[in-house]
Amino acid sequence: MPHMWWVVAGSVAVGLVAAYLIWTAGRVERLQGRAELAARALDAHLLRRAAAAAVLAERRFGVELYAAARIALDASPDEREAAENDLTRQLRGVQLDAADPDCAAVIAASRRLALSRQVHTDLVRDARSARSRPLVRLLRMGRGREWPRYFDIDDPTLVVPADVPAA
Repeated sequence: MPHMWWVVAGSVAVGLVAAYLIWTAGRVERLQGRAELAARALDAHLLRRAAAAAVLAERRFGVELYAAARIALDASPDEREAAENDLTRQLRGVQLDAADPDCAAVIAASRRLALSRQVHTDLVRDARSARSRPLVRLLRMGRGREWPRYFDIDDPTLVVPADVPAA
């Protein structure tokens, strides 16, 4: 009868280890999936901002901004960061008026993009942290999926000068 307690204790220990491993594998999968969804959302916001910038350039600001917006829209994944940084520099170089609907669309898209980029960065950091743990690497829990990548661009938030009332 005393040997029965060792069997029960061993079974409980194996059960706890198995539960922990299943929970860890599920967490790695969830974080990986969330990072992939955040990457898709970031891509959608990048496209919206580039499209709004192209419309703004056609109506107001001309060739350089339009070219940067078209390059950002047509860029391959390897060239995307450089194209988006160039578009951000072009947008910072023009005088935006918040009262203009086209400018307001670009400003709003840039703010949404900044938020999306921050969410993406946080989720990629969490997914990479979970996948880099020794037990996860040892048991290869993240195999079958690529490591999540950061999307390194300048802060896309545009600062619009406030109108100063005449004294």
